This record gives sequence, C-alpha cells and structure tokens, in this order.
Amino acid sequence: MMAKCSCIQHSFPIGTIVGMPYNDPMTTRTSDVLILGGGVIGLASAYYLLQAGRSVTVLEQNGVGSGSSHGNCGTLTPSHAMPLATPGVIGDGLRWLFKADAPLRIKPTLDPALVRWLFGFVGRCNWKDFEHALRVKAPLLVRSRALIEELVQREQLDCEFAALGTLSVYRDAASFVHACALNERVAAVGIAAETLDGAATLAREPALKPGVAGALFYPGDAQLRPDRYVAELARSVRAKGGEIVEGACVQGIVRDAARIAKVATSAGDFAGREIVLALGAWTPRLAAQIGLRVPIQPGKGYSITYTRPARSPRIPMTLKERSVCVTAWGSGFRLGSTMEFAGYDATLNRTRLDALRRGAAEYLHEPEGPSVTEEWYGWRPMTPDDLPVIGRARGTDNLVLATGHGMLGVTLSAVTGLLVSEVIAGKPSCDLAPFAAERFT
Repeated sequence: MMAKCSCIQHSFPIGTIVGMPYNDPMTTRTSDVLILGGGVIGLASAYYLLQAGRSVTVLEQNGVGSGSSHGNCGTLTPSHAMPLATPGVIGDGLRWLFKADAPLRIKPTLDPALVRWLFGFVGRCNWKDFEHALRVKAPLLVRSRALIEELVQREQLDCEFAALGTLSVYRDAASFVHACALNERVAAVGIAAETLDGAATLAREPALKPGVAGALFYPGDAQLRPDRYVAELARSVRAKGGEIVEGACVQGIVRDAARIAKVATSAGDFAGREIVLALGAWTPRLAAQIGLRVPIQPGKGYSITYTRPARSPRIPMTLKERSVCVTAWGSGFRLGSTMEFAGYDATLNRTRLDALRRGAAEYLHEPEGPSVTEEWYGWRPMTPDDLPVIGRARGTDNLVLATGHGMLGVTLSAVTGLLVSEVIAGKPSCDLAPFAAERFT
C-alpha cells in the first residue's frame, strides 16, 4: 500500500509577549532547562544537559522527531562541509527556475522574508565567504561525527549505525573533474577523500550501472537510521530523568525584563532557568515574538522509503548530477534529498518524488525496493550562509539558540548538544562567534 506522508500538519499559534513577571508558580512546571523543540537538536541538547547534571524538560508540538529529523537519509557527512552558497550555484538556480523537478527549486513568490533571505544567500556566493564557511563548519562536523559514534556505543542506541563512508557518484566526466578540483578545498580542511575512476567505482559499489565517470569516497562518513536515532535519544533522555512533553504547542511567551519568565503552551505553562530554542524551521515564528531576527527559511526536502531491493547498495551515496541521496539499512532503503523553497507549503509534491525515482534509475540497477513504506517531506532550517545558529541570544539573558542546521541537523546533533550544555555552564569549548545570530544584523 502506498504510504501516506508522515508529516503532521503543523500549527504554531503566535502568542503575545507580555511585559510582566509571571507570579503563578503553583501552576507552572519549572526545570533547570526548558528546551523548545523535540527534534534531533533538542533531544541531543537534553542528553548532554542531563549528563551535566541539569534537570530538563523538552516541549514538542507534535511527536518527538516528527519534523526534518524523521525522513532524511541519515548520513553523517563531514564530507558535506562545503556550503550551499557556492560560486556558480546561482547559474544553476536560474537554469532550473521554471523546472518543477529540478534539484533546487525556488517557488516564485513575493514573500519579503524569502526575498531578503535570497539576497543574503546570493551575496555569499563568492570564494571568500565559501572558504570562511568551509573552515568553520568542517571541524564542527568532524567533531560531531566522532561524538555520535561515542554516544551510540555508550548508550547502546539501536539505530543501525554503520561507519561505511559515503560515495559521491558522477556520470558526467566534466562534472567529475570539476568536483575533484573543488574537493581539494575540502581536503585542505582535513576531510580526506579517495578518488575513484569509473571502473574502481563499479568495483567498490556493484549496485551502480555501467557508465559512471568516477566517484569520491569519503571514509570518515557514516550512516544511521534517523527516526530510530531520534527515538533512541528520546529513550535515553527519559531514562536519565528528562521530561518530554509531546503535543505542547507554544501559544505565548511571558517576559520579566530581560528574561523569559514563562512559556504558555497547549499542554500548560512551563518555565526554565535557561531556555533553549531548538525549533528548526519554525524558529523565525517564535523568535519574532521576542524581538529576534533569525533569517531561517524552510528548505523542503523529500524522501521515499522502501523495503530493501535484492541488489541494494553497500555504501550510502549521493548521485550528484541528480542530487539524490541513497541509503540502505537492514530495515529498509531510502531515496531522498532535493531542495524546494516554497514557504511552509504542506503538500506532498508528486513531481518532486518522481524526480527522486527517475534520478536513481539513471544510476542504479535496482533504484526502488519491492514496496513503498513511506513517502515523506520535511522542512530543513536553512540560513543564508549555511552555518547553524548556536549560542546565547542578545537581549534575552536566559535564552540559548540551537537552530539553523540546514541539511546537516543529524550530523551536527551531538556537537550542538554538547555546545549547548557548555554555553549554559559558561564554558564553551570553541569560539561560537561564527555561529552567533548577530552575524546577520
């Protein structure tokens, strides 16, 4: 049976900032740290805060991991350190502007927030900003990849983790040559790759059809099943004494001078000595309530999950010319990716799903499994410079931001959680200035 889209119709009522102290402690549930958002970033933050001895409550408007944490391809990819704002990407975008199934699609709109975001993105499509983003993102990705493996082993997370590396596969010779030249910049920041010609690529991965020009193999990458990783993080958080409240839709924020005093939700009122905002693509809507400008746009991605085909890939891969990610686990097989800027459009676009199937069919002997188990979309929290927002928020003494992770939320989950715990302790282990929200002002 064709699976329905797993995404729940999101609602996010905009509450009113009340410039007064709350004075009803008997009906307000209070913890050391209140985390808004039960996706992979919020749960990883809860885990490390609990490890540091804090009491933690996580609020999630739907179910844990029901957003972009759920249906992505589950690859852990320091190899994806290059920012989306790459010189030349604007030319691709213009060519794809009226192509409904293009890997990158921007829906024509007059939305002023998206227009501002696009201007910010275009302004960063130069080599200086490219190199800056690459230098600051690469070590964060490498560190998080190692932390996730440690976390999986320490907590025995049942999430099909496997340190298999990843392949970036090319069928067009010119594209492969260009990618190899560009990859020298990635190698310069310490992310190793093995260059394979067509024959070596087919020998490494027999699931690929003949006609491959070559591939880049990244041995430091890995994979896991993201929905199970999130579920296991939630299990671990609860086991350590953390509280997770699902179905808690934020309805209002109450301030007491320079602090957030209370968060009113559909599940009651909550307070924390510290508040962590980990709402992913929903961040701008709440941030606006407290006077913060965080330029995040929802970048809509899609995936199709199948039962495993007989000739399933051994190594997770990206089919580069079609921007299709392919991941196989013992429990299933997934095609995913694409990027669509269409606001919070809550429709399952059949054209985008069909593009995944067609793209995979160009490269793989068996591009689909025997049966579909899920068709999915989710909104990634995209910043103009493709760097996350991590650190304290200016103007609100007890607010910490952990958002804007783009397509790399799963990969960056552990290091973000650790950094959130360090920020709250007042001892961050790295310079967070490149990730401050103030960089956009």
